[in-house]
Amino acid sequence: MKIGILGAGFIGRALATLATNAGHEVMVSNSRGPETLSSTVAAIGCRAGTAQQAAEFGDVVVVAVPLRNYSALPYAALNGKIVIDTCNYYPQRDGHIGALDRHDTTTSELIAGQLLGARVVKASNAILAKDLDTDGKVPGTADRRALPMAGDDEKAKCVVAELMDQFGFDTVDVGALSEGWRFERAKPSYCIRLTRAELEQKLAEAQRDVELPHGSWRH
Repeated sequence: MKIGILGAGFIGRALATLATNAGHEVMVSNSRGPETLSSTVAAIGCRAGTAQQAAEFGDVVVVAVPLRNYSALPYAALNGKIVIDTCNYYPQRDGHIGALDRHDTTTSELIAGQLLGARVVKASNAILAKDLDTDGKVPGTADRRALPMAGDDEKAKCVVAELMDQFGFDTVDVGALSEGWRFERAKPSYCIRLTRAELEQKLAEAQRDVELPHGSWRH
């Protein structure tokens, strides 16, 4: 499978490494241009391109940019693509977004509203980059870590779940994109190492208006 990655920060590089190690063709991009990614290409064994090129390249495209930059995504090139949204809302970084502050929508619904025609799946946002590097385990491991996902396209979620399995993680399908708030920033399951059963419990405990203390998930 061809996987394009928009954003070459910690999460983007971690997912590029996992995908390359799993035998997929990977192209990474950033906002500064492919010529700035030579060390990443050498370390991972992937390709580099512009955001437009990575979006066109991927059968699956990972969005791993600060949420404030979502409006700069190459919308047309993502039409019909499976898009994995890893973005999280940090007001101190992204600026306040009224619709999110009021809980009128979720981060992924906000992005999906711009990417008309894309098959958006919220996934890989509720794990630290360093844990993507180290926590993956083979299927059937008793304490295998599980990650949540949400989306409105069932076939797209099946593809994403298969990728997560290849990367070393179980998945818990939370349902539609509108339920993605359950594993956004500062919810009980956010970036916490949990098995499938533990994750299901934490997702059920989530309350829309209740947040964990800021930074409590950084371990």
